[in-house]
Amino acid sequence: MKSIDEDIKTGSFRPVYLLYGEEAYLKKQYGKKLRQALSVPGDTMNAAFYEGKNISLGEIIDLAETLPFFAEHRLIMVQDSGFFKNSPEELSEYFKHAAATVCFVFVEEEVDKRGKLYKAAKNAGRVVEFTRQPEEVLTRWILSKLKREQKKITRPVLQLFLEKAGNDMENIDKELEKLFCYTLGREIISEEDVEAICVGQTTNRIFEMVNKIAEKQQKQALDLYYDLLALKEPPMRILFLIARQFQILLMVKDLKRQGYDNKFIASKAKIPEFAVRRNFAQAGRFQTMQLKQAVADCVQAEEDVKTGNLNDRLAVELLIVKYSREG
Repeated sequence: MKSIDEDIKTGSFRPVYLLYGEEAYLKKQYGKKLRQALSVPGDTMNAAFYEGKNISLGEIIDLAETLPFFAEHRLIMVQDSGFFKNSPEELSEYFKHAAATVCFVFVEEEVDKRGKLYKAAKNAGRVVEFTRQPEEVLTRWILSKLKREQKKITRPVLQLFLEKAGNDMENIDKELEKLFCYTLGREIISEEDVEAICVGQTTNRIFEMVNKIAEKQQKQALDLYYDLLALKEPPMRILFLIARQFQILLMVKDLKRQGYDNKFIASKAKIPEFAVRRNFAQAGRFQTMQLKQAVADCVQAEEDVKTGNLNDRLAVELLIVKYSREG
């Protein structure tokens, strides 16, 4: 990210920029920064935008070879093309001798780092991966937004907000906007405001469901399952997330036992650092063997669905019933 900021600051641009990764908000922001630096609004002569899997390679290469009209650069922005998964030879070769006036900006979800196109892009320009940001970065970013809106929040309420909003910056941004509207005319954002406005993500609902399972509150666990179904969540996705949650609990429990700190555990379990504490608390409600068996049962449930022994909705329901049963 710093390399892109430096290029924009100095006005010294590379022929290729590849922005990829799971953090969509940052990708969008840096794509916008490059677009504003390389073109003026409404300039359709020197800026072209492509999206999707059916982009003509010949067309964009021909365009790249066309001199800009009364401008320093020709901007070609390409989004979600899939090029960096299948690595077209023609584009890889072109990057080696791209026109001095062209700037390609690719915004992609996934890339193959072993592919020729990825390597060619890296040699020709800037390749930046946008990953989920750590808790301290998210906290600073949220606090800066609160300050701009002249809002205040306590540390416990901020923690609650993060637990509900997750670590996806796009979702955090949307939830903050809702909070700002809800608390219009008030300076302090309270716990009640967060509870009233911030609807937990699917993963948070799965976490709560596993809580109810651990507490043997079968009706509440099943109600949460039915709520997810009502929200059109596919049963197999719910099963995947339940299995993932049990795997996280098993890993957190084991790594804590070995004495690792929260930062290390977060990186290994691929969860935000702020989520380690609550996952460890939840893991404490299960024995290690229970968690191992639960993961195995999730795998078996998936197999039962794939082989036609059970329908998907019933398979998940039986799993919830088994682990939330008293005794």
